Amino acid sequence: MTTDYLKKILTARVYDVAVESPLDLAPTLSKRYGNNIYFKREDIQSVFSFKLRGAYNKMAHLPPEKLKRGVICASAGNHAQGVALAATRLGCRAMIVMPTTTPPVKIDAVKARGGEVVLFGDSYSDAYQHALDLEKKYKLTFVHPFDDPDVIAGQGTIAMEILRQHTGPIHAIFVAIGGGGLISGIGAYVKAVRPEIKIIGVQTTDSDAMARSLKAGRRVTLPDVGLFSDGTAVKLVGEETFRLAKKVVDDIIIVDTDAVCAALKDVFQDTRSILEPAGALAIAGAKAYLERAKAEKKPLKNETLVAIACGANMNFDRLRFVAERAEVGESREALFAITIPEERGSFKRFCELIGPRNVTEFNYRISGAKQAHVFVGLQISDREEPTRIAKNFERHGFKALDLTQDELAKGHIRHLVGGKSELAENELLYRFEFPERPGALMRFLDSMAPNWNISLFHYRNQGGDVGRILVGLQVPKKEMKDFRAFLSSLGYRNWDESENPVYKLFL
Repeated sequence: MTTDYLKKILTARVYDVAVESPLDLAPTLSKRYGNNIYFKREDIQSVFSFKLRGAYNKMAHLPPEKLKRGVICASAGNHAQGVALAATRLGCRAMIVMPTTTPPVKIDAVKARGGEVVLFGDSYSDAYQHALDLEKKYKLTFVHPFDDPDVIAGQGTIAMEILRQHTGPIHAIFVAIGGGGLISGIGAYVKAVRPEIKIIGVQTTDSDAMARSLKAGRRVTLPDVGLFSDGTAVKLVGEETFRLAKKVVDDIIIVDTDAVCAALKDVFQDTRSILEPAGALAIAGAKAYLERAKAEKKPLKNETLVAIACGANMNFDRLRFVAERAEVGESREALFAITIPEERGSFKRFCELIGPRNVTEFNYRISGAKQAHVFVGLQISDREEPTRIAKNFERHGFKALDLTQDELAKGHIRHLVGGKSELAENELLYRFEFPERPGALMRFLDSMAPNWNISLFHYRNQGGDVGRILVGLQVPKKEMKDFRAFLSSLGYRNWDESENPVYKLFL
């Protein structure tokens, strides 16, 4: 069936609004990995994303009477801007339903391009259902962000450009996956023309609907999705995109938030451009792919890899979070909890073990007569180094706990080290996540049951799309049934951290 798409892509109408984006070599990243890594720069389109290709191609093929009534779409932002721009160019009305979690930069951009914005729900899926209701009410034509042949064909023109721009061998093309429209279009064209090129999708650990669906052999709906990479936060992939993905996708790489932050920094270092998280997803996947090959003793050398830099609608405030997490994601920072004996000279011996290595974080508070706990961040050069550092501490009599991958440590404890309290009896420790938006923290506090005393509370606005809160609650054992019912009714993602060793050491 990919041959049908070959014709659709070759005849797609995208260049009324889109430019042929450059295919740029990333010199620093290429040198670091010993391969030729190219960025397909869709971030430089007029709406700072590839989405205008599919949106315009779909709308340009609508009959005049449908175009006159207008269009509607649901989008986390980039598709919305594409539809708004296309509507302005084609002279029709465009109603855009966006999740309430959408960064302000994307909402403002849609309004600036003439789109009528309706905010609804916490995810794309919520906005999509509302858009279907409005479609019937106002008799508009729905422009799907990914599950439509004309939209898929519009995105496929990116692959046509890549193969024209680089006629030599290409080992793999890496593509971010949300609903699957981009990878379906690129894969359909590449597999029809150059089937030897691998098509590799990239998803985040908390928004991996396509990976799960391909593994299950059917479309899988995620109960919730992570919001950091909001451009790929899709609970259910499309029917048509899933059908195509089964034919054209060779592999899917899963990366975490820290890896995406590191990729954002890599792109900045090579291009001085700032992508959005979804825009850097393919770069994070390419790096993980090369690292996996090296770990499996099958390292790639002098191969050509292409990563789609698919969007740059970054909310500026989010850069705080990105900068904080990039060092961990690039394996340049390791976090440890070190237990040292409370005796003369032990603190100095501990510092001598650190030596000339750069310290990124150092928190200490006396906590007892016999021992003390130090929270320390150290600059490292590779992923294996934390293990070697921990063993060295242990050899010299300092118990070491590697916290580099511990979310509680990275998000909260490093800002909270301050000692324990004898008053925290029957304390339970929970991490909560909720969609970050103005007033969200106060709404969270209002939802907390008044029956239980809050013994600890930590929240930092890090500029991300998710609010992260750490709460200590004093719940009597006889009220645990009520507490579990409260958690179920709250509706926020939560994790019980009461047995986390870093909590026991520092709090």
